[in-house]
Amino acid sequence: MGATGTTGEVGGAGVADRGPRAVRRGVVVSDKGDKTITVVCDRLTRHWKYGKTMRRRTRLHAHDEKNEAKVGDKVEVMACRLMSKTKSWRLIRVLQGIGGQ
Repeated sequence: MGATGTTGEVGGAGVADRGPRAVRRGVVVSDKGDKTITVVCDRLTRHWKYGKTMRRRTRLHAHDEKNEAKVGDKVEVMACRLMSKTKSWRLIRVLQGIGGQ
């Protein structure tokens, strides 16, 4: 295999070809794991038959490289490759830091 078609930059063309990734906002409910946080994302949805608004909750396990998010913080996470059996999100930033004070 030759090196034809390379751009000479780190990351290559694969990074530019990626589509948009899912981004979610939620609240950290657990930071007990090393470099791992559990984020709860709440959403409102309507019942398919009766139309009543229901509150639904999704728990996401996210990678926190610097262990900067604490319980109670509002954070933003982005979808990424699988890092473990259940961890497929990573922390982008802490939006509002409440915990750990």
